[in-house]
Amino acid sequence: MQKRIMATLLIIACVFGVYLLSSGLPDKKESEVSGTKFTVPERAVNAAASEQLYQNMCISCHGDQLQGSVGPELAHIGDSMTIEQIFKKISGGGGGMPAFEDRLTEDQLITITTWLASKK
Repeated sequence: MQKRIMATLLIIACVFGVYLLSSGLPDKKESEVSGTKFTVPERAVNAAASEQLYQNMCISCHGDQLQGSVGPELAHIGDSMTIEQIFKKISGGGGGMPAFEDRLTEDQLITITTWLASKK
């Protein structure tokens, strides 16, 4: 009796799985279009402007020497994150970091991102 119930449940689960696979999953290309990847434009590092932005916006959490405090150390952030990941983290925030997309212009975001990405 118990084997028959388990077999019936297994058959129902398989039929349901086949139904989901045949009708409910989006194509891979649709997923890629909705998640378009932003590429940070290449530009020379503007150390003076970047350091000024850092002092105004980041120093309280990341320290005066990029050593970290409330936020993580940034002295070698270019080794552990890509420039796009750094840009996304600064602009969108997350994990305790506030978003700066409404506080900084895109040009300022790119300026500080390029500077931090050069920290290796």
